[in-house]
Amino acid sequence: MLNELSFAEAAAAIERGDISSEQLVRDCLDRIEARDDDIKAWAYFDPELALAQARACDTAGERKGSLHGVPFGVKDIIATYDMPTGMGSPIYEGCRPGYDAACVALLRAAGAVILGKTVTVEFAGMAPPPTANPHNLACTPGGSSSGSGAAVADFMVPAAFGTQTAGSIHRPAAHCGVIGYKPTFDTFSIHGVWPAAQSLDTLGLLARSMDDIELLSAALVGRPTRLERSAVTAPRIAICKTHLWDIVKPETVEAIEIARETLAVKGAQVSELVLPDSFDELVAARDIISSYERARATAHEWFNHRDFLSPQLQRGVAKGFAWKYEEYTHAMTVGADRRRDLDALFNDFDAIIAPCTAGEAPPDRNSTGDHTHIGLWNLLHVPSYALPTHKGPNGMPVAIQIMGRHGADDALFDVAKWVLEQLVPA
Repeated sequence: MLNELSFAEAAAAIERGDISSEQLVRDCLDRIEARDDDIKAWAYFDPELALAQARACDTAGERKGSLHGVPFGVKDIIATYDMPTGMGSPIYEGCRPGYDAACVALLRAAGAVILGKTVTVEFAGMAPPPTANPHNLACTPGGSSSGSGAAVADFMVPAAFGTQTAGSIHRPAAHCGVIGYKPTFDTFSIHGVWPAAQSLDTLGLLARSMDDIELLSAALVGRPTRLERSAVTAPRIAICKTHLWDIVKPETVEAIEIARETLAVKGAQVSELVLPDSFDELVAARDIISSYERARATAHEWFNHRDFLSPQLQRGVAKGFAWKYEEYTHAMTVGADRRRDLDALFNDFDAIIAPCTAGEAPPDRNSTGDHTHIGLWNLLHVPSYALPTHKGPNGMPVAIQIMGRHGADDALFDVAKWVLEQLVPA
């Protein structure tokens, strides 16, 4: 079925004339019809609107851009002019902002078909979503980009937007078994994306191949696509367990150890990185920054529609308003200081591999999983990937996390693609 093509494969097939956009979109819509009553990955989709976009691509006479005719999912905290943007909240159910977020406008300009809006946790926050994990409906898909992770994993759409403040791209990527990409902080424009915490919020991607990430990233930042690249041969990779290693489950321990052994055999220069004790402060600092800024970003809803906020979000906002300004500024200083420290450490290696989630997706639909391992690195603002490389004891996906130097997204792409090819051969 055409819906099983990766984004890059689909774009190439449409460009060659092997398939039409309408054929591809119809297969995606058929998959949604067959599966979404159970998975609930979509907050909104209109088959006729999707098909109209596809037909417009097929009859355009020339390609609009590198993404011509390929469907894409948009997390429902991201504004779309022709679809509701509900933020996963009854406060904004059916709300139509009347404009596209910058990222959506850029994808449309490059020819993408906006298939629909994927389910988000309420305001990309704490409450569990209705979405199920496509590998096991009893398990969480992770959050907050729950619908994006589930829809991409279940072949409903080739790729989708996610956002990350703590672990909201990498957690659903890991639990659903797809690739998650969080670029260096501030790489992709977040104009038109509902804010959670302005010092942490990062727009990213969930996809099924590394080439998808390259194709979409190029369109978002306005540079040429580079799918033909020089091969990596002997990357310098540091394995970093972090101070959170004692809460890692056996399946993640196994995934990290297999990565260590396999990559060394394949030619990588693998070493151990023990972070200085000062990095232990990052988890608490990120929590202070996130809750402090979220409280202020949610001020209108808190003061005017509090009864419509979930109990989880109410507790989070209340905690945010309880922090003293001095505690917040100290947490910001911790983040800035550790970013400088980490940049110096990167003189000795090209990438860091660390745990992503504690383990496979919990069989608990009231949970979105633990973000602690991801949030630590998120405060450091570095680019990172969740790479699905392993299976847990229940046959569910397990990912490793790989980070690069701040601003070195292009170099990290090459290393991450090489790592994935060694650990999950085609």
